[in-house]
Amino acid sequence: MPQVKVYNSEKKEVEKMDLSENIFGLGRNDDLVYQAAVTQMANMRQVLAHTKDRGEVRGGGRKPWKQKGTGRARHGSTRSPLWSGGGVTFGPTKERVFKKKINKKMKRKALFVVLSDKLRENDLMVLDNLKIDQPKTKKMIEIFYTLFGDNRKSILVVLPDRRSAVAKSIKNIIDTKVLALNNINIIDLLNYKYLLMPKEAIELMQKTYASLEVLNKKS
Repeated sequence: MPQVKVYNSEKKEVEKMDLSENIFGLGRNDDLVYQAAVTQMANMRQVLAHTKDRGEVRGGGRKPWKQKGTGRARHGSTRSPLWSGGGVTFGPTKERVFKKKINKKMKRKALFVVLSDKLRENDLMVLDNLKIDQPKTKKMIEIFYTLFGDNRKSILVVLPDRRSAVAKSIKNIIDTKVLALNNINIIDLLNYKYLLMPKEAIELMQKTYASLEVLNKKS
């Protein structure tokens, strides 16, 4: 069973915590992680670029000149793609669909694989308690300095509840992001070097996913 050291805010080890083998004890699976990451990014993508075809461009209701006798080429509308100001042929449209699908169990396992990598590479830090009385960015910067030193890299903080004073104190710190536990996702885990979680969040995560495993076995 994997274990992790639990620190206080002064980076003193207070205990060791047993972790779930199903969440933090998985081996590498780059293909699965890639598939889950690409799916999430595709589903986050917004369809913004849109060009109008000849049916959407304003005007062009009248035939520009008669069919025969003018010596000019035949045209039925000034909104043809051949005309300046006309519609666009084969341009990007808002009807494009970038959505991808992935099995729920595969998505969950990919998340567990990344969490296992964080533990294996010593990028997971667990605190016995992460609470402050009132929002104070300076206080959180001091805690991060104590935990990670002056040359710290990006940090993802996962809390049981994002509405806490800690979450409000973190949101203005550069290279740092705070998430509620129910919003933890593979893209943020991959984008940030360190994962910082209070012991309470770890326990809640293991309890939540353990109950899901039981439900899956019954179904």
